[in-house]
Amino acid sequence: MDQIKAVIYARYSSSGQREESIEGQIRECTAYAKKHDMVIVGEYSDHALTGRTDKRPDFQRMIKDSDKHLFDVVICWKMDRFARNRYDSATYKHRLKKNGVKVVYAMEYVPEGPEGIILESVMEGYAEYYSENLAQNIRRGYYENALAGKVLTSPCYGYRKDERGMFAVDPDASLIVKRIFEEYLSGKGTRQIAEDLNAEGWRNSKGRPFGLNTIRYILTNKKYIGHYQYRDIILEDVIPPLVSKEDFEAVQRKLDKKKEAPAAKMAVYALTGKLYCGICGDTVAGEYGTSRNGSQYYYYTCHNRKASHACKLKRQRRDYLEKLISDELIRLIFDDAFIEEIAALVVEFEEKEEASGLLPVYEARRAEIARQVGNITNALALAPTSPALVAKLTELERQLTEVETAIAKESIVTPSLTKDQIIYFFERQRKGDVDSPEFRHTIIDTFMQSAYLYDDHIVINLNYSGTKTPISKALIDDLDLDSTSIPAVRLSPVESR
Repeated sequence: MDQIKAVIYARYSSSGQREESIEGQIRECTAYAKKHDMVIVGEYSDHALTGRTDKRPDFQRMIKDSDKHLFDVVICWKMDRFARNRYDSATYKHRLKKNGVKVVYAMEYVPEGPEGIILESVMEGYAEYYSENLAQNIRRGYYENALAGKVLTSPCYGYRKDERGMFAVDPDASLIVKRIFEEYLSGKGTRQIAEDLNAEGWRNSKGRPFGLNTIRYILTNKKYIGHYQYRDIILEDVIPPLVSKEDFEAVQRKLDKKKEAPAAKMAVYALTGKLYCGICGDTVAGEYGTSRNGSQYYYYTCHNRKASHACKLKRQRRDYLEKLISDELIRLIFDDAFIEEIAALVVEFEEKEEASGLLPVYEARRAEIARQVGNITNALALAPTSPALVAKLTELERQLTEVETAIAKESIVTPSLTKDQIIYFFERQRKGDVDSPEFRHTIIDTFMQSAYLYDDHIVINLNYSGTKTPISKALIDDLDLDSTSIPAVRLSPVESR
């Protein structure tokens, strides 16, 4: 008689439980399987995830695997590990039953027949009641702490939690918060503030570089003027303020004014992210200006020139520069010799990609990790409470996940393009409307990798391989432009501003 194939599903929520909870559940479920002559063929576990929802990665993976008929039984430690929601419990047990899979519990006996159905229903109802009651108690605790003005989660940047659980000023981070408000009021933009802080080595509350969203969050956070709010609870003066209310309101007015700025600021700049300064190497981005008579003009300007006047690169009219580049690219894609060259390069690139096969390397690594996991598992059978072995096993499982992901990516078959197919692609591009701005933008996005702008010419780097990595300025400086296939298009000095 074939042995019953079983899998273990374990879970702990984030409320007062730890990683050891998973280990204990698996130990009890393994003992249950041995007692009932079952062979364990797999384990699924969700860490710090509530059973009140079905949005649990390993739980969903287990349900999908049941469709493949890989196992006959799911063993849970107790009924509430499977679900604390009666609807989810009934739905997924019905699906498992359709796949011939039964759910059993290592620490709770559910008899067969009608009595078992009633008992299981009562126990599931109690699990749902317990879960909802626990959630209410947690919410009540939050509410009581909020009434006292205590920190509920992690304090925002600039503060720390003191021994009483209250907001206290962080000496270093609070100075950065004050600096952000002062610099923004002085006229510095959020992007420049973030770049300056990162360049000086400062990091946000998560230890990561400052981003635009972090700066904006700080500038709009009312906690910095002592305002505390949790749901309908609003308290003043329980948080030590870091900025004055006058400065905070001035910042809000300035932010609101930027939101209400003319739609011209949302103008499309086709070269965004691809255009660099040939003098200093910084990015060249779009901006706009308004003349005395109210007419608006759109430009590309070096970031260094705009931010600190450190670069002397002349700014260029947007329409002129985009037309100049798109005209050159269109000229190239209408050139039969150029198309032949590109097609040959793409085919060569694909052949190199196929030849680089890392699949055997990844598979060998997976086998080695699996061997080590087996050794650790055997060792844990002799010393189940060894922290070092548990930590090693956890690390190996993480490495195994990474390797399996790499194998999956490497196993994806990318269809190869023939030379004729590539040429056909170019032929179709020729049918585009050269007078259409959308067509010109598509041409730039497809065929230009990057470009370096000088006062009297621009160097265009073609996108041969599909990579988005820009060619460095140092490489451009070393090129002999008269002997290279990279176009050097001359600018009209009349157009520069």
